[in-house]
Amino acid sequence: MLDKLSLILLIIGGLNWGSVGIFQFDLVAWICGGQTGIISRIIYTLVALSAIWCISFLFREDSVISEHHGRSALAD
Repeated sequence: MLDKLSLILLIIGGLNWGSVGIFQFDLVAWICGGQTGIISRIIYTLVALSAIWCISFLFREDSVISEHHGRSALAD
């Protein structure tokens, strides 16, 4: 569950950074009342914590990830 939540937050963060890079528009800041608003800062912090959590994906063994998702390592 934590893995999926982290990935969802990273997708939100990635889409937001994409909108900043392409359109110079910060969607999170626009929705939440500016970059310095408390809600924006919480969202930015949660996205950063999600990114730190997802670093662990790089060091997990494939069999552990496969078992976690209900597949055998041979099915991949």
